[in-house]
Amino acid sequence: MPLEQAFVDDCPYSPEGLLIDEILSIDKEKGEVVCQMPVHEELPLTRAQRVHPVRHPRHLSGGLMVHMTGMIGFVHAYYVLGLRHAEGWIGYGAKIHEARFLALARPGAPVILKGWTTRSRRMADNIMVRYQFEFRQGETVIYTGDQTAMWARVKEGDAPLPGEL
Repeated sequence: MPLEQAFVDDCPYSPEGLLIDEILSIDKEKGEVVCQMPVHEELPLTRAQRVHPVRHPRHLSGGLMVHMTGMIGFVHAYYVLGLRHAEGWIGYGAKIHEARFLALARPGAPVILKGWTTRSRRMADNIMVRYQFEFRQGETVIYTGDQTAMWARVKEGDAPLPGEL
């Protein structure tokens, strides 16, 4: 399904930072979301690469793939958990347990981003979620990850979150 305007408007990143163009599936029972990300030469970091045809071909950067785990987490929070940034909910990556960069994703075919929950714990205005990720370009798995994120509801007048000034 194309991205709903309400979803795009609620995202804590502008469309240039969201970087997905379609939500392919949402399975609330499994806690799983699947999205599509176009891969082209003008992506952040990709456009800044100094390309060498053999040693360093243009590709989707590992840093951007880690960022996309956060965007998949946001899709999950919005559609599966029903959390809204406009209502004070925000997510933060808490721990990367494992990140495996298995192949280069080159400009061309889109990358299919799949994320699902393996554990979830709700505490008052916080939710800890452990996610598994699998990103593919065509039949090739390019990234797998195991990460924990914390979703926190911040209300007006609340003290800053840890690490905020």
